[in-house]
Amino acid sequence: MIKVYCYSKCTTCKKALKWLDDNHVEYEPVDIKENHPTEAALREYASMSSPDLKQFFNTSGKQYRELELSKKLPTMSEDEQFALLATDGMLVKRPLLVGDGFVLTGFKEPEWTDKLL
Repeated sequence: MIKVYCYSKCTTCKKALKWLDDNHVEYEPVDIKENHPTEAALREYASMSSPDLKQFFNTSGKQYRELELSKKLPTMSEDEQFALLATDGMLVKRPLLVGDGFVLTGFKEPEWTDKLL
């Protein structure tokens, strides 16, 4: 079954879940703030997705800005980035959809349609 990491107050997550419901796609919602992905899970998800780890960061989030990650990420190792992402679900781009052999970050309807319908 598809797993969707999301945050209940996020409007993009709400749109994504509505799209899944409207298209009769079964999924398991996971609160990304309370049950964020582990470092091992993030490494697995990255292996099923783009090699660009930055796509997993919520670049418009408060923590991203407060930690000044736009300046720090370029000098961080991949191991450091994975470890950081695993510390706080709010650093992770959402919704994060994990399917059988693929991962989608953010809600881009054409991409979701291509993979799920």
